[in-house]
Amino acid sequence: MSDMRVPVIVDRVPSTPPTASCRAAVPAAATTVAAVRTALPPYRYAQEELTEAIGDLCLPPGADRALLRRLHASAGVRTRHLALPIERYAALGDFGQCNDAWMAAGLELGEEALTRALKEAGLAPADVDLLVCASITGVAAPSLDARLAGRMGMRPDVKRLPVFGLGCVAGAAGLARVHDYLRGHPDDTAVLLTVELCSLTLQRRDDSRAHLVAGALFGDGAAALVARGDRGGGNRSGGEALRTAGPSVVATRSHLYPDTERLLGWVVGAGGFRVVIDAGVPDVVRDHFGRHVRAFLAEYGLTADDIGTWVCHPGGPRVLSAVADALGLRGDALDSAWSSLATAGNMSSVSVLHILQTIREARRPDPGTWGVLLAMGPGFCSELVLLRW
Repeated sequence: MSDMRVPVIVDRVPSTPPTASCRAAVPAAATTVAAVRTALPPYRYAQEELTEAIGDLCLPPGADRALLRRLHASAGVRTRHLALPIERYAALGDFGQCNDAWMAAGLELGEEALTRALKEAGLAPADVDLLVCASITGVAAPSLDARLAGRMGMRPDVKRLPVFGLGCVAGAAGLARVHDYLRGHPDDTAVLLTVELCSLTLQRRDDSRAHLVAGALFGDGAAALVARGDRGGGNRSGGEALRTAGPSVVATRSHLYPDTERLLGWVVGAGGFRVVIDAGVPDVVRDHFGRHVRAFLAEYGLTADDIGTWVCHPGGPRVLSAVADALGLRGDALDSAWSSLATAGNMSSVSVLHILQTIREARRPDPGTWGVLLAMGPGFCSELVLLRW
């Protein structure tokens, strides 16, 4: 990017936490995460396999590859999954062909993730009352959720909410908005589906640093999360739905950072989505994010030391280090995020759900453990979800 200046941000978060007398009482949980499952494409590659192939695709013939190789080596990524075999990308001639590939692969992965998550929750497609579907790597009307609803046998009266534009923050923001819905519909079941096929946004002959960074970091995948209101228990398909040990959503918080619109996003042109990643993103996180998180936690009488599980979007090594610095976290607090980045890359909105699944499977926290699920995305914005197991 030619303009790497970090904007001056007017911080509207109080510099000191509220006193005990003005702290909000911890609300009763209205949402339980009943299941979360990830679906990854079958085409898995080691990072070093992709370096030269992406160079062939993105760099002009004869270009120096030193920067490309350095970025790939320092990205913290060991393996990634791609929507297509790597040799097929050169044949995708324009945005229409890339978008068609996004639609075909997205439907397959979305159905796989939804099927697995509903099975884990002991539910059928007909039990879904709300389907929220987020993706920033392709566009369609009818949207993915509409096509999947009919394909999978959801009820004709299922509520749908397709979301575009949130990017990496959509996994956290989607869970927060599902929670908002279930507070008003406590008998319902809501599903969040995220589908991100980042490899299909690669631009031919784009050797900008932002594009090379994206080509080193991003992977493909889909994830589905099933959430139930606090009165949800049965199901329309017969039998009793499974109840899990959590986590439950306790509270959420959204934050837009003023004058930061140019830090992250897309420039949309004839070739499709051209990535914008400003070098100032980690500085904004390091300078401001910790204050916002601490103020949020203080409203519920908590500090960062009270949080036993951090579910952090793996934006990249510099962003993860900035989050740890901003919050003063111990060395292993973000291990789950580093592990997800290493094994699957940054999968945009899918990543926090991938991490949440791993935590639930590998080391389910003890009952009563506090957690924070967090992500950042275009806007520039952040989303926080306070969890309790």
